[in-house]
Amino acid sequence: MPRAALGLSAAAVIVVGLAAAPALADPPAPPSTSTARSELAALTVGTPHSMDGYARDKFSIWAKQPDGCTTRQEVLARDGKDVQDKPGSCQPASGSWYSAYDDATVTEVAQATIDHMVPLAEAWRSGADTWTADQRKAFGNDLKDPQLLIASESSNSSKSDSGPADWKPTNHAFWCTYAKDYTHVKSVWKLTSTDDEKKALGSMLDACTN
Repeated sequence: MPRAALGLSAAAVIVVGLAAAPALADPPAPPSTSTARSELAALTVGTPHSMDGYARDKFSIWAKQPDGCTTRQEVLARDGKDVQDKPGSCQPASGSWYSAYDDATVTEVAQATIDHMVPLAEAWRSGADTWTADQRKAFGNDLKDPQLLIASESSNSSKSDSGPADWKPTNHAFWCTYAKDYTHVKSVWKLTSTDDEKKALGSMLDACTN
């Protein structure tokens, strides 16, 4: 079901002709610096688990949301600017999307990839290997926490399955938010960390000014 058809009164239906994706909730805000530091300190350090059995499909991306649109389509609508859906569809046809990792703006839908702040493979080796299928699906499609964001193809490819110990955004201005969001996701989902990862996150939190 297209987003534009949801929750509209009879009067409102008349105005829908442009098929613009309606404004959704803003992306989840990062925690405060003090909260992020507390969450970072509380992360359990553990040995990374084996990648045996890992597959992205086990996280059921991109699942349908209650409105019938996929999680990917929801993020494109939520985080895009001037997004226009294809007629009768949840799929954006045009718009622009900002990639904070590399301070770049993408204007082609196909090049606006959706990245998992904590990569699925990293989640697997830090505890998701023991989760149920429903837990992994919830993580892979998490719209509540700052886990899903727009990324250019090049930045998404560069990051791949790496965590902050091995990869950092080229946009240094995003380091503070990246560290806050990454730490918060690991904290909420009770994923383990490593000494190197915690050190890298702490260093990036030093870039925060508030």
